[in-house]
Amino acid sequence: MAIRFGMVGCGMISNFHARAIADAPDATLVGCYSRDSAKTRAFAEKYDCRVFDSIDTMVEDPEIDAITICSPSGAHLEPALAAAAAGKHVIVEKPLEITTERCDQIIAAAANANVKLGVTFQSRFHESARLMKQAVEAGRFGTITLGDAYVKWFRTQQYYDSGAWRGTWKLDGGGALMNQAIHSVDLLLWLMGPVAEVHARTATMTHERIEVEDVAIANLLFRNGALGVIEATTTAFPGCLKRVEICGSGGTAILEEEDLKQWRFAEETAEDEAIRKRMAGKTETGGGAGDPAAIGHHGHTLLFNEFTAAIREDRVPLIDGTEGRRSVELIEAIYQSARSGQTVKLA
Repeated sequence: MAIRFGMVGCGMISNFHARAIADAPDATLVGCYSRDSAKTRAFAEKYDCRVFDSIDTMVEDPEIDAITICSPSGAHLEPALAAAAAGKHVIVEKPLEITTERCDQIIAAAANANVKLGVTFQSRFHESARLMKQAVEAGRFGTITLGDAYVKWFRTQQYYDSGAWRGTWKLDGGGALMNQAIHSVDLLLWLMGPVAEVHARTATMTHERIEVEDVAIANLLFRNGALGVIEATTTAFPGCLKRVEICGSGGTAILEEEDLKQWRFAEETAEDEAIRKRMAGKTETGGGAGDPAAIGHHGHTLLFNEFTAAIREDRVPLIDGTEGRRSVELIEAIYQSARSGQTVKLA
């Protein structure tokens, strides 16, 4: 029998979760809830599911096995705590929450209730990203010297004006870093390991009526000794595909969305040329660079497949709360450094 999901939030990203659940063989969408009753009814009609009038009625319903949370970033905590308290498994759209303190509350609640907790970082499931991870683990880069992430996207003023929560510290938790670049921050940490120190600057340069940054740069020192850079913006018209780059004494790999733009190693294997050919031209959408809706849901489907398997096999999901917390911790440190003008050391 499929794992039965309830959904909190009926905005843009909820559509991608609903499509992914529809394509996942072991998942089904039972119902939805959001604070906007008209939007909830329209969403329920579109995806042929029930309307719930509150989070409490959803999590108390015996037909629901798990909750997927797609509400604004700073509104993830309350439904996650309610779901865990009711014994429901929880999968949360990125970021897990907007501070590590709020992340820790969710992680603790899921652990205490013995329910599964997953975070939606679907880019980790793309074949190109997994090939990079395998190359890192195999030592193919030699001594890794640089690990960089670049998210040079574009968002109109209308995008920020379309929702009162957008661009606020309370509900967005940050700007170009916390909202747009966090997928690349997660990939960089997954590939490179923890950051030891960060020095950063942020600015709000072209958008009005927002509290958060639309430009950010951070210089990184990783615990493995490598250096790195994160650049993030929502001011770069018309928007470029996000890039993650790893360089070392034994090789270089450059990931642009799902394409491997560079895949070269001092010690080539028989599969490398096939990988270069297979992983070119993989990106089929705009990657969200200029249009937040211009993404696919295939990565989400893979994530839901893995999450439902973790429930059935009674194991920790591959991207659990601890994994989801890492990017929030680093972004918090970047914001702290930008405010203080000082280098920030991470524990």
